[in-house]
Amino acid sequence: MHIVNSISEFHQQLSLPEPLHPLVSVIDVSGIKPDESEIWEQFFVNFYSVSLKRDVTAKVKYGQQYYDFNKGTMNFIAPKQIQSLTIPEIRKMKIECGKGYMLMFHPDFLYKHPLARAIKNYGFFSYSLNEALHLSEKEEGNVVEIFKKIEQEYQHIDRHTQNIILSQIDLLLQYSNRFYERQFITRKAVNNDLLTKMEQLLNDYFDKDETLQSGLPTVEFVASRLNVSPHYLSDMLRSLIGQSAKSYIHEKMIEKAKEYLSSTQLSVAEIAYQLGFEYPQSFNKLFKKKTEMSPLAFRAKFN
Repeated sequence: MHIVNSISEFHQQLSLPEPLHPLVSVIDVSGIKPDESEIWEQFFVNFYSVSLKRDVTAKVKYGQQYYDFNKGTMNFIAPKQIQSLTIPEIRKMKIECGKGYMLMFHPDFLYKHPLARAIKNYGFFSYSLNEALHLSEKEEGNVVEIFKKIEQEYQHIDRHTQNIILSQIDLLLQYSNRFYERQFITRKAVNNDLLTKMEQLLNDYFDKDETLQSGLPTVEFVASRLNVSPHYLSDMLRSLIGQSAKSYIHEKMIEKAKEYLSSTQLSVAEIAYQLGFEYPQSFNKLFKKKTEMSPLAFRAKFN
């Protein structure tokens, strides 16, 4: 695993001039010329990056679906997220990097600012690359304007520079949050299809008693089967049905538990094990939390 610790080092690897500020930089994507080094095979950086590519001619894929926005595409990378590029991809980048910008800022730049804590609440920094943010022309214009303001501000560094740039980064992330919420709405048909697939996946999982071998399905398991990230899956479900992926999985498990309680003679402990619980007490506690009655009380309604 190769580690890129500083923005200056990253500039060097991309054949770019030394950054004007050691902790924040905006670069023109068209000027990137990655060195054909083994570093790109598997690497991570120790800083945040937000990139915007414009005039994307290829279709953009989200999960198993193709996206209908092609004006601008944004990606968000947090420190220590593993990335990789093959030599053919690097050579292609040298020829046709496309247009756009990349903003990089080190966590140390956020020190003592409220954004240092708030940035951890933006789920899109944990999204996979195939869950990029796709912008309309107007949205893209807002983002480009912020990139340019940040770049302009660090040309002459003084005691106001950091706060002004941080306010722009904060604004950029708030806009991005708004645009992602818009994306959930505009992609409602695709997301409803994803919800249908998730429901079928969980139904099959419980019906085939996979819980006996693998335990309760986790959010990570479900997300991997649907080819999306756990954060994106939860954010998508909240936008559609107002609950997290974990809560939805528990809801499907409770449905199966009710089926066992109402139509079989299995004991509560046997049902708990059947559903993947190591301890019946954990099942009892979750069932009561979700239904406001114990498993035995629920079963008594059918006797």
